[in-house]
Amino acid sequence: MVKHNLTGAGYGLNSWLQQRVSAVIMLVIAIGFLVFIFVSAFNINGSFYSWQNLFNCIFTKVIMQIFFAALLIHAWVGIRDIWMDYIECSAVKLTLHTCTVLWLAGSLIYSIKVIW
Repeated sequence: MVKHNLTGAGYGLNSWLQQRVSAVIMLVIAIGFLVFIFVSAFNINGSFYSWQNLFNCIFTKVIMQIFFAALLIHAWVGIRDIWMDYIECSAVKLTLHTCTVLWLAGSLIYSIKVIW
């Protein structure tokens, strides 16, 4: 039986896969969004209202929320691995993990507030 403890390394393949999949999701969305912006630059006059209409679309909101969720997952895996690799004291490590989770959860809530 495998026992996961606080002072051990990451969770191997699961962490690696989360990091890579979230990076690919962010890359695809960023490239798609940039291509969309360059293509639609000829059709959008650049006014505030035209940009507001673009971001009022439900599809755009969903895609942006998926992007930020992937960003937060990517950040969690990276920061968690840094804490696990470089912090020796378990109490400090637990405190840093808790602060990181609270910060990322707050960022997710704020992104929902801003996007929707």
